[in-house]
Amino acid sequence: MQNYGLNKSQEEAVNSVSGRLLVLAGAGSGKTRVLTLRMAHLIKNLNVPPSAILGLTFTNKAAAEMRHRLSTLIEPNLASQTTLCTFHSFCLKILRNEIHHLGYTEKFSLYDMGDVQRLIHLIARDILDREADLPSLAKATNAIISAKNKGLKPEDISGTGSDWHDDFTRDVYKRLQDSLRAYNAVDFDHMLALCVELFEKHPDILENYQDHYRYIMIDEYQDTNPVQYRLAQLLSAKYQNLCVVGDDDQSIYGWRGADVKNILNFENAKMIKLVQNYRSSNTILKAANAVIGKNLNRHAKELWSNRGEGEKIDVFFAPSEVNEAEGVIYRIAKMKETLNLKWKDFAILYRSNALSRSFEMALIKHTWNDKGKFVRGIPYEIFGGVEFYERREIKDLHAYLRLIQNQCDQEALLRIINQPRRGIGEGTLDQLTAYNRSNNIPLWDVLKSVTNKLKLDASFQIPAKAFNGLCSFISIIEEAKKRFKTDALHETLKWLIEKIDYKKAINEEVKSDQMRLFKWENVEGFVSLLSEYENEQRADGFPSIQDFLSTLTLQNEWLSSRKKNVGDKVSLMTFHSAKGLEFPVCFLVGIEDHIMPHEKSLKETGIEEERRLLYVAITRAMNHLTISMATKRKRMGKDCSSQPSRFLFDIPKELLNPIKWDQV
Repeated sequence: MQNYGLNKSQEEAVNSVSGRLLVLAGAGSGKTRVLTLRMAHLIKNLNVPPSAILGLTFTNKAAAEMRHRLSTLIEPNLASQTTLCTFHSFCLKILRNEIHHLGYTEKFSLYDMGDVQRLIHLIARDILDREADLPSLAKATNAIISAKNKGLKPEDISGTGSDWHDDFTRDVYKRLQDSLRAYNAVDFDHMLALCVELFEKHPDILENYQDHYRYIMIDEYQDTNPVQYRLAQLLSAKYQNLCVVGDDDQSIYGWRGADVKNILNFENAKMIKLVQNYRSSNTILKAANAVIGKNLNRHAKELWSNRGEGEKIDVFFAPSEVNEAEGVIYRIAKMKETLNLKWKDFAILYRSNALSRSFEMALIKHTWNDKGKFVRGIPYEIFGGVEFYERREIKDLHAYLRLIQNQCDQEALLRIINQPRRGIGEGTLDQLTAYNRSNNIPLWDVLKSVTNKLKLDASFQIPAKAFNGLCSFISIIEEAKKRFKTDALHETLKWLIEKIDYKKAINEEVKSDQMRLFKWENVEGFVSLLSEYENEQRADGFPSIQDFLSTLTLQNEWLSSRKKNVGDKVSLMTFHSAKGLEFPVCFLVGIEDHIMPHEKSLKETGIEEERRLLYVAITRAMNHLTISMATKRKRMGKDCSSQPSRFLFDIPKELLNPIKWDQV
């Protein structure tokens, strides 16, 4: 095919289209370009139907970028026929069509982590027979999430603590799965496992999808967990046309279930290494190679660049964390002036969000020279804060929509049955949920029976205020369900917000006028999201609440893209958040031995993942890299001495430019 300026390794990867292929793509080596050109080659030159190609990613942003690039290489209508999406979006699509084979209905609700945690809390309270003061459920919850990512069953859980805690966790896990099935709900983590279960139990269904998707490509393969690995093996088993692209040196999500062994042990495959870096100077790459080269479990490779050697890496040790922040911000302001850069060209990267505060304060207080004027405060953006869809008011409205779409969604029902307040107290809820659990009747049906004045139990004592509140609640949900079928979705949502008088609820619960305004603007923003969704979907068909809810749960980027652009601001983020990004100037801060490597991570994911994390951070820098530390740093409110990270001693001295504090 046409070369498109590819280097030899890239060209080989594009042209290797049959059988199993492992493309080891080092940082900044052009892996997305290779993937999209490979797809274009299959379609344009080998006449492979676009619908036979499946590209799986980990973010909607990556999938959208891949689709955009593909549409510039082939006709857009052909690009649109390929399936490019996240693992979760792909499995959602399959389950909407096939989940009835597993005992669910196609209108199942999709639960996020918050919903699952609330359900676990209710189950634990029921198991322990306690109304309040439950012990911490974090260990049990984490064990359950880990088991889901590994495709384990409740009986497989062990090592969570004592024998009692193992039994408790297994019981919670089993009841959680039973409850989800009863509520016709699927949680985010279990979606992939259900897809695997579907394929393993129904080989005929699997074969249909194998015949449909004959060419499978997976991006960021180093981030796959055991369930994703199994899904890929099942889908590719018939034709074996599986191409995986990734970098074992950038596997940094072990704490989230990713297993680096999936890429290290990718068997019976041709291997192609992409090691030419198009982002960084050779000095930066040599430092990164030196750090990662100490890892034992990796595919050997060294990045190089034709961008020249570049400047040495600046290193300084400040007296305190406050001094470190002031030194970094001073250097940013100075470099902006001398190198004629913009604020958005700078990034401050740290191992933990806890380190950001001193840099925020320094950015706010700093006075800098803007063409002869002294201006106070450097604009900045912190990444990793509370996302729009996680805010309470958005979760409330989301729950209303979920319940309207699926009355078996008990988590949504419990969240909003008394939000805004309608006189339904804890005592009433306890009676209703106890009857619901003991008689295995959906809670919505219990409410309907109560409001229809059907006698359920002689012990039922529903106060008049609670009874009226229940009647009003059910009436609103049923009326909204009708309106969503006939009226514009966003207009119906506006009607619902007015009907429940949500603005009054905000005013009653929030004291600050500024916060009230902020929350109400979020509510209006949610309505706007639904309106925009309607406009986007009308071209393809009839927009539905069901699909909108799936979009909210799966597509975080879809929501984030509606926020204001970051603009010209210094970026502050963790090493994890920085993966996939690049900046002309990077400051790696707090590179001290108890922070990088992090004490807690050494016990969990190990020293090799910490070294990979620093490798990722170093390779974000394009032209200039500064590493900083503090001699003393507050820990638990006390000043404690710090030592340079052990990883710094892996970098050859000739690559470093030590700066004395009084010269910073």
